[in-house]
This record gives sequence, structure tokens and C-alpha cells, in this order.
Amino acid sequence: MLRLFDEHQVRPVHSLDGLWTLTVEDGSGRTFPAMVPGIWQSIPQLTLYRGKTRYDRTFVTDSEENLLLRFSGVSHTADVLLDGEKIGHHYDAFTGFRCAVSGVKAGTHTLTVYVDDSFSEASTLHLPNDYYTYGGITRPVALEEIPNAYIDLMHFTPSRNADGTWTGDVSVAVKAVADSPAGKLVVTLADGKAEADVPALKAGEEHQANVKLHCTDVTPWGLMDGHLYDLRAVLEADGKPADDLIDRVGFRTVTLEGEKILLNGRQVFLKGFNRHEDFGSQGCAVAMNAMMEDLHLMMDMGANSVRTCHYPNDPRFLDLCDALGIMVWEECHSRAIPGEIMRKPLFKEQIDGSATEMVVQHYNHPCIYTWGLLNECESETEFGHSMYSHVIDLLHSLDKTRPVTFASCRFFKDVCLGLVDIASFNIYPLWYTTEDPSEYSDRLMQWMDENGAAGKPIIFSEFGAGAIAGYHDPMYDSKWSEERQAEILDKQLKALCHKARVSGTYIWQFADVRVSEQWAMHRPKGVNNKGVVDMYRRPKLAYKTVKENYTGLDR
Repeated sequence: MLRLFDEHQVRPVHSLDGLWTLTVEDGSGRTFPAMVPGIWQSIPQLTLYRGKTRYDRTFVTDSEENLLLRFSGVSHTADVLLDGEKIGHHYDAFTGFRCAVSGVKAGTHTLTVYVDDSFSEASTLHLPNDYYTYGGITRPVALEEIPNAYIDLMHFTPSRNADGTWTGDVSVAVKAVADSPAGKLVVTLADGKAEADVPALKAGEEHQANVKLHCTDVTPWGLMDGHLYDLRAVLEADGKPADDLIDRVGFRTVTLEGEKILLNGRQVFLKGFNRHEDFGSQGCAVAMNAMMEDLHLMMDMGANSVRTCHYPNDPRFLDLCDALGIMVWEECHSRAIPGEIMRKPLFKEQIDGSATEMVVQHYNHPCIYTWGLLNECESETEFGHSMYSHVIDLLHSLDKTRPVTFASCRFFKDVCLGLVDIASFNIYPLWYTTEDPSEYSDRLMQWMDENGAAGKPIIFSEFGAGAIAGYHDPMYDSKWSEERQAEILDKQLKALCHKARVSGTYIWQFADVRVSEQWAMHRPKGVNNKGVVDMYRRPKLAYKTVKENYTGLDR
């Protein structure tokens, strides 16, 4: 299941999740049964394997069909073959991709996916990092039967009218895998309906239809109150439904008013967590019940927002945030990319790809209030300024309705704060420094306002402290003890959450995560231990501390 709901009622969809055959491409010829979605690190013989593998499975078609193969995520490079013929290539684990094939004959077919999670010159985003790059087909896969012309994409932009009603601007992209006759699109949402003609298309052509829907009786999507509606587009041919696409959307606006973030015209204060897609032995192939458990735990601690550090998240997690009314900061894939790698031509291509796919694929999620980019990268140099400016311009061009931000750690020397709509900083007073959190944050915010942040909302996008789960030192409160983590977080939260200048806070981090082997020397047990729960979601002492600070905090 690629989403939390059915995306089609007309188009036949078949899940390809389940048991595949995995072959290790290291010359050994080793094969294993492997679950999809899943990571190969869950196979005992491959716990430390990094390199290339091949995934194979068969499926059957009863008649000649046009097929659309949909992959929600493969980590991190995929080459897709159907019956030995290459039909697709994709880089980056955290966005989906599709392979359309026309005229597939009836019979049994073999689907092969070559997967590579290597760190190499071909990868500028997946690097040894403070989180783990797993290998595998890590998100769901589906096979869909499509007509010659099919609905490829649908974008929804809501706006509130002066009389309290809403208008939805909807763009629908129709693609042709083979020559197709003219047709008609019928788009419905709540009590709104619109139609648009679709011309005859040649194979490979695309048509975009734009319609407006006037909706008079809808409830806005709100914080912790996620009202959703089915947006449905049906492509008709000869007066009959030939294809369809359904998405769940919300009516809401996100705007900035000086130093305030407004949801539907009302100021919000964001109480959040940074969350990696990493759950115990599941790695980044997180099951939906585990996603929901994460959200239950965060809400129990009083949180109303999540930052998807440092990459686009599984659409099903975003679907859950939509349904629960949890506001999301989602960012394209990048964390602390070294300057020499940012200067490689391939980096620009790959960061542009991640940013574009993130916005295009996740545009309709009402939970997403801001797009992020280039976490803790080179924002203190002239070159860095040019790169940040480029990606920020790209994000603004792709989505004119949401603000853009990035999390900086270039203390008192960042030159890019003037480029963003929301200014954000990662700080760790009392953990990496001995400074008082209140005094330090005041000093930093004053400097930020003098260097591009004046008149903009400020978010403290990371703060926290480490603790090895189960290590207690109530007498000395030594570093890495649960007691010291709880004490530091309490002081940080009390300092940051009550400052009028601050629009939101994101604790680093929700759960402990595995890190790359190259980072293990800096992280006890090879884990980033700053989670308030461990990697299996067992609470540390800091859980209660966060709950006491976040619960009831209403600004």
C-alpha cells in the first residue's frame, strides 16, 4: 500500500510487496529471500554489507497491457529491468519514481531491480553521515494497469475567499504512453466540480489541465485537527471512465506576518521533534504501525510538529500527519555536505533532483508548512550563498504558497539568513558548550536580526543532549547519563519556548538512530544517542521532562 488510502477506483492496482529474491552482486552468487519493503541489513549475513544487490520477482498479466511500475523508495540507486530490458533509473532513497511501459504482452514477466547503497563518486547526497544509509527496496512497490493516456499528477492549491468559502486551483497532468483520442477530465472535491477537455495525444506527449473548484461547505484543516477531503480526477474516453487519481487534501493557508507564522490567519507556536526514518531492526523501512506509534508518543509529550531530518519522508507518514493535524517541516536530502562535494557538478544535479521530486510529489500534503534545504551546509561563504540562493529560488519556483527555511550551525558568520522566509538555527548550549541557553539564544537572535533575520520568524531547529539508554548516574549527573540529558533539555526548553521572538522549537531528537561506521568513533555504541526514546521507542528520563514542558504550552 503506497498511501494511507486508495488512490484509484478505476485504475487496476496490484501490490508488489512481499517476498523477492535478493542476489548479492559481489561475485559470491549468494542469494536470500528478502521482504519488500525492507532493508538487507536485517539479513544476518548482510548486516554490514554495503554495495550492489539484485532483487527479482515475477508477475503475470492476463492480456496485453500498458503498465506503470511505482516505487516509493529504493536506497539509494536503482536500475529497473522488465524481462531483461532496462526501463528506469533513479538516484536517492527518499523520493519515489515511476516506470511506464506500453504494450506488455500477456504472460509471466520478470521484474529486476539492481540496488546500490555504495558511497562513491556517483553519490553526493548519500555519504558517511550522522545517520545510516541502508540498502534495499525500502518503501512499497505497486504495478498499475494504465490506458494509453493516463493521469500522472495532480496538484491542489487552496485559497480562502472573503466570504469564508474556499477556492481550489487544481492542475492535472495527463501523459500518453501510446497514441490516444481526445477525452475529458472531471474533477470533484467536496461540493465543488469542474471539467476540462483533453486533446488527442501522441505517445510521449503530455497535457496539463487547470481548473478551479468553488467549495462552499468545508471545514478548514487545522493544528491537531486534520480535516481532509478526497480530491478526485477522472479521465473519460468515449463518455466512460478510463482512468482516475485520488488524493486527500486540506483547506488551509500558511502565511507569514512579520515574525509570526500563521495557519489560516492565526499565529501558531510549533512544539516539535526532529525525526529520522529509522526504527530498530526495521531501519528506514518503517512499518505503518511503527510510524503511528512515533506520532502517538510525540503527541503524548505535547508536540504538534515534526521536522523530517534530513530528507523527504515516506508519503504514508505524511498522510498520518495530514490526518492528525501535525505540522511538518520537510526538507530535501542534505546534511553537512562538505564544501568540496558541494562544488562538484553532480551535486547541483542531485540536490536539484531531490528538491524537485520532494515538492512535486508531496505538494498536496496540508501538513507541510515549510520546505527546508541544505541542513548545516556551507552557508558562511560566497560560494555557499550562491548555492543556497539557487536551491531556495528553485523551491520558491516550484511552490509559491509555502515559506522556505534551512537549519544553520554557522554561528555568528552565516551569510544566507537574508535569503530565507524563516530563519532557523541549531544550537546545543550545555551540551557542546557551557553557555546558559537563555543568554546564548538571546545573543544569537540579536546577531541574526542584524544579519538578515530581522522581521522574520525564528525557529530553533535543533537543541538537545545525548544519553545512552539505561545509563544512570543520579549522584554526579555525568554526561551521557539519562539524568544529565533530562536536566539539559529542561533548561533548554524553559529558555527557548517562552521567548516571544521564537516561533517554534524542534528537539534533537525524537529517537536514537544508527550512524554510519565512519561516524561511530564520535557516537557511543555507533548510535546518535540524543533521542528522548531509544531506537525501539523505550522512553528515557527526558520523555517526562519534555512532556512537562510541552504539554499545556499554548502561545
